[in-house]
Amino acid sequence: MNVHPRILILHASGTNRDHDAAAACELAGGAPEIVHVNQLRAGERRWSDYQMLVLPGGFSYGDALGAGRLVALDLNVYFADEVRAFVESGKPVLGICNGFQALVKAGILPGCETGDMAQCATLARNARGRFECRWVTLIPNPESPCLFTCGLSEPIYCPVAHGEGNFIPRDDAVLTALRARGQIALTYREQGGMFGREEEPEGEAQPLLSGSWSSVGYPDNPNGSVADIAGICNAQGNVLGLMPHPENHIYPWQHPRWTRGERGGLGLALFQAAVRALACGV
Repeated sequence: MNVHPRILILHASGTNRDHDAAAACELAGGAPEIVHVNQLRAGERRWSDYQMLVLPGGFSYGDALGAGRLVALDLNVYFADEVRAFVESGKPVLGICNGFQALVKAGILPGCETGDMAQCATLARNARGRFECRWVTLIPNPESPCLFTCGLSEPIYCPVAHGEGNFIPRDDAVLTALRARGQIALTYREQGGMFGREEEPEGEAQPLLSGSWSSVGYPDNPNGSVADIAGICNAQGNVLGLMPHPENHIYPWQHPRWTRGERGGLGLALFQAAVRALACGV
């Protein structure tokens, strides 16, 4: 039994959401440690000492070669064997925003049929070509094998803050496979009801770029992701990547309309599900 599983929060120069992620993991019952990639390269920390991995959001390496690309190179060049062993062992891996971008650029997500870590999807610039910072509603897929969303029936309400979150699969065959295997773990939903809606300023309500395949539409799908995809897991279900920031809604008072009496939709549920799975010996 892993009562307080050790959680590796991977930090690279420019990462700025590592402490937020650590707070969410600790509140969920884990024992997080923020570790710089150089500590792993120097052998000061070992991947095998941790039961869960979180790649937090931020601007790793200043996004010098594109969002998450340099962290992806770290994962593929310096830590390829360790990362493959971590994923294949079934240990939970969570990539948030920039961390999701790194998992996709590294080919870890969504994972192609061949299992060769080849990249079969990308996260492109937002359909409107601008940075988006707003709150969104996420719907867990009950048919997904994702251990982070296992047992979740309520929507999650949390913010996005990114310029490159437009999830695009390589082709229709990849999208069909993702749907068939339940790998679309989280989707954007039209806001209203329990969480209300953040109104778009007058004069900015424009259609998304053609070919986005979005049924929800802007601003509820803030980046134009194909099929309104907000989060993807691997076929095994132990790796999840998502663009929104669940670590920024772990306390009720973080709800943007808390002072109006609105509650619910905590992103903490994703972290709690992973820690529960570890406590049960996953």
